[in-house]
Amino acid sequence: MVSKWRMSGSLLGECNCDWGCPCSFDAPPTHGGCRGVYTWIIDKGAYGDVKLDGLGVALPGIWPGAVHLGHGTQLVLIDGRATPAQRKALETLGKGEAGGPFAVFTSVTEHWLPTIVAPFDVRLNGIRSTVRVDSGKVYDLALSRIKNPVTGDEEELYLDKPTGFTAKRSELGMSTAARFKAPGLEYDNSGQYAEFSTFSYTGP
Repeated sequence: MVSKWRMSGSLLGECNCDWGCPCSFDAPPTHGGCRGVYTWIIDKGAYGDVKLDGLGVALPGIWPGAVHLGHGTQLVLIDGRATPAQRKALETLGKGEAGGPFAVFTSVTEHWLPTIVAPFDVRLNGIRSTVRVDSGKVYDLALSRIKNPVTGDEEELYLDKPTGFTAKRSELGMSTAARFKAPGLEYDNSGQYAEFSTFSYTGP
């Protein structure tokens, strides 16, 4: 039986698309296929009576074409500080078994790789946030604003999308590091698209 749940906090995303990410505008990915990670850092949350405050969960994945066309491969990456009950809750959520935006990703996923539990080191600072999982051996992410190609000045960019299912408003930027490595899924998206937003979800 699925428990009622809620969570709010910060969302960091990155992928292999050029800055701006055409997927945000219902256009095909820059390079034909998509690979990337969404990382949710939970400020306040609970799954049933299991509190999730302060934990992180991520969904690394790869798709051969546009995400909405399916055939994706994903795994759930869980903060190593989570207790067994919290791990079970986060895996249930991450695999979309309790609804919410996670279920959207599940609907386009064909293959799940084994769940990974590893220590998260998170430094939240908006579009300058960083995430390192297992000291960067599993995941190493650093966000930044993009720079104007003429002046070299940082550009402050936002996307307002009322129909967005992960967030309604995101700050758009780039990654200075975006490397993921696990059995069956490895890539380096450094220097490509990245985003930061806040989120608030409830379910089912």
